[in-house]
Amino acid sequence: MINETQYVAFFLAISAAFAAEAQQVGHDNEGSPMDQVVPVADAEPETAEPDAAAENELTLNEQLAIEFERYRWLINEGAMDEADVSAKRIVEMVIKIHGPDSLEASKALNNLALVQHRNEQYDAAIQNFESSIEIIEEREDRLNERLVNPLKGLGAAQLGNGRPDLATQAFTRATHITHVNEGPHNIEQVEILESLAQSTLLLGNSKGARDIIDRIHVLNVRHFEGDELALIPSLMRRARWQHAAQYYNDERATYRRAIRIVEAKLGKEDPELILPLSKLGESFYFVDMTQAIPQQQGLATTGEMYFKRAAKIAEASPEVGWRDLVDTKLSLADYYVFSQGYNRARKIYREVWEILSVDETRLAARSASLEQPVALRQGTLPKYIGEARTGDASGGEFLTGTIRVDYTVSKRGRVRNIRTEAMPPQFTEMQRMVHREIRQRVFRPQMSDGQLQTSEELVFEHTFFYQQADLDKAIETQEQAAERR
Repeated sequence: MINETQYVAFFLAISAAFAAEAQQVGHDNEGSPMDQVVPVADAEPETAEPDAAAENELTLNEQLAIEFERYRWLINEGAMDEADVSAKRIVEMVIKIHGPDSLEASKALNNLALVQHRNEQYDAAIQNFESSIEIIEEREDRLNERLVNPLKGLGAAQLGNGRPDLATQAFTRATHITHVNEGPHNIEQVEILESLAQSTLLLGNSKGARDIIDRIHVLNVRHFEGDELALIPSLMRRARWQHAAQYYNDERATYRRAIRIVEAKLGKEDPELILPLSKLGESFYFVDMTQAIPQQQGLATTGEMYFKRAAKIAEASPEVGWRDLVDTKLSLADYYVFSQGYNRARKIYREVWEILSVDETRLAARSASLEQPVALRQGTLPKYIGEARTGDASGGEFLTGTIRVDYTVSKRGRVRNIRTEAMPPQFTEMQRMVHREIRQRVFRPQMSDGQLQTSEELVFEHTFFYQQADLDKAIETQEQAAERR
C-alpha cells in the first residue's frame, strides 16, 4: 500500500515550514539538503565508526578518505555536532592537498555548509555555500551544472534565515542552470521548483506560487505520460501545495483526479483510495471564514462521505495494517469533532484508544495521537510586517518579533481562555490576526484513560519579521491616535 510518506514528501513547516512546514522550507520537507552530500574521495561506506588510531602513519590522501567515511557515518547516525567537526577537518585537508580554489574544496565547503544548515547555523552555512559557488564560477562558468547543489543549499539556508527573497533568487538561478544543461522539461528541476514555490508563497505571492505548482504538474504529466498510477504521488504533492496557497477548490479537484485514476486502474474498493479520500475530506475543513456559520458547516459536512468511505475500505481490507486503520478512524472522528457531532466522535476515539492499548508497541502512537491535543484546522499567518512583506531589506536589516498566545482546549476541541503577549507590542494588527487564527482553530481533544479531557496552559508562539521603519511607523500611528483622544 502506498503510504503518505510516498505520496507527499514537512513542506512548510510551511512548515514550515511549510515551514515552515516549512514550512518548509530549512528544507527537510520534500527533499533535504542533506541529500546533496558530495563525495570528495572514493571509498566504500563503513557500517561502524572508522578507527582513527593509525591515521598518523597514513598519507594525507588516505586520512582524507577515512575522515570522509567518518563524516558520512556521523551523518547517518544523526551526530550532527561531531559531523560539523569532521566536515571542517575535511575542508582543511582538501585545501592542503588540492588548494583553496579547487573543485574539491568547493565540494568540501558544500558538505560543511549542509551540516551547518542542519544545525541551524544559517549564517555560517550561507557563507560556505556562497564560497562553494564562487569557486565553481571561477574554475568552470556561471552556468555549470555543478552549481545546482550549492545553490539549492544556499536557498534552503536563506529560507531558514528568514530571507525568502534571497532564497527565491537562488532557486530561480538553480532552475535556469538545469534548463541550460538538461533542457526546459527536465524532471530533476521539480524539487527546486517546489522550493521556489515555498519561498514565493512566504513572500505573500500566492498567485506566483500557484503558477509554479502548475508548472510542476505539467512536467510530471509529461514525464509520466502513459503511466497514470505513477502520477499519483505528484498529484498528492500538488494538492498539498494548492492547500498551502489556499486554493482549496483546486486542491479538491486534484484529489478527485487521483481518486478517479485509482478507481479506474485498481477498483473502487482498493486500499490505495484511503489516503486521497481522507485528504479530500480534510480539505472541506478549510472554507472562506467570512461566510456565515451555517454556510461553513454546510460545506464541512460534504467531507463526511469521503471519511466514511475511507473508513469502510480500511475496515474491509485485511491487508490494511493497524496504523492505517487507526489513521482512517481518527480522520472520521475528527470530522465529527469539527462538525460538532461530539457523541459519535467520542465513540470512535474510544475505539481507537482500545486499538492503541493492545500492547506496548502501540503506546507511542497512542501518546502522539490521543494523549495531547492535535490541531485539525489551522490556517497560515503572515511572516512579515509592512514593507518587509516584499522581502526588500533596503529599509534596514530584518528584526524578529514574537507573539505568544496562552490558551485552553475544551473537551469538544474548541479554544477557550485566550491570552496574548507581544514583543514589540506596537504591531496590533498582527496580534489581532494571531488571536483570530487561534480562536478559529479546532483540535482533536486530549484523552486520558480513554476519556476526553480539557487541556490547559497550552502555548503558541508566532515569529515574524519587520524592519525598524515599520516599528517607527507603528509607534507614530499610536501616538497620533492617543493625541486625538
